[in-house]
Amino acid sequence: MEGTLRQLYQDRAGLEDTLAIMLIEKEISPLSITDGSEVVILLIHNKPEEEWQVKHYEVEGKQVSFHFLSQSMMHQILISGNQRRLIDWLVNGKIVFDRNEFLKGIKDRIESFPPDDRSKKMTIQFTKLLRRFEEGRTLFRHQHYFDAYSHMMHALHHLARLSVIHHGYYPEVTVWEQVRHIEPQTYKLYQELLKSEEPLEKRIELLILATEFAVHSKTSVGSRHFLSILEEGPATMADYMEHPEVEDYRVDLELLVQHLVEKGFLSTEKVRTKAEGITKIIYFLEKRC
Repeated sequence: MEGTLRQLYQDRAGLEDTLAIMLIEKEISPLSITDGSEVVILLIHNKPEEEWQVKHYEVEGKQVSFHFLSQSMMHQILISGNQRRLIDWLVNGKIVFDRNEFLKGIKDRIESFPPDDRSKKMTIQFTKLLRRFEEGRTLFRHQHYFDAYSHMMHALHHLARLSVIHHGYYPEVTVWEQVRHIEPQTYKLYQELLKSEEPLEKRIELLILATEFAVHSKTSVGSRHFLSILEEGPATMADYMEHPEVEDYRVDLELLVQHLVEKGFLSTEKVRTKAEGITKIIYFLEKRC
């Protein structure tokens, strides 16, 4: 079959903007997420205006999904972590074309996981953890137990990914298998949640308490990227939102800032405006950070 598949991509390998081509076969990598296709062809190119395109084919009775991914989009996904299937493809896929060892460099980057990449990914996961935790806790207080449970489960998954990244690894599709080996206490919390015979309300209550403790203990490492880009001088929330480095977690930045104020990493000052009875809030980075 590989010879037939080659007809789909061999001409593109000769194009200047093609950097690499990979094959992912469901039969060989059964845990890979291929969205129903039995084979995925991943072509990475350097045309930023064409971020991610997909074409479907049938080859010898098997559905083939041909993905065209820009280099810039690939790097964005590697940082944001919102497409774990791509990381799986890059790690486990078979390289059939690699211009100037482009993919080898990407694989080395994933394996070494540079500190700058790690710091940003941890903050992304931490802000998602905060969001799910806050919404789950609010729903629980209003007795929406099924919705609260769903949000808390998501919070636990973000905690798991944060733990994996903190230990220097990219979160894989089987993230809980990773957590079981590198942070047993988090894995045990997940296991107890699933296997507990306590009523749902009690399980959620215990999970909220445990997650609250985890959020507190992970604040320093989880917010490291954001704190590292701040100046010591005064700033407004608008200043924070406009910073180019926060783009990947801007949607939850307000919640992160409020959390850091509560934990003493940021301080605030109220400044009078021209309008009577209205003050503007200014933020300062505490020197101990």
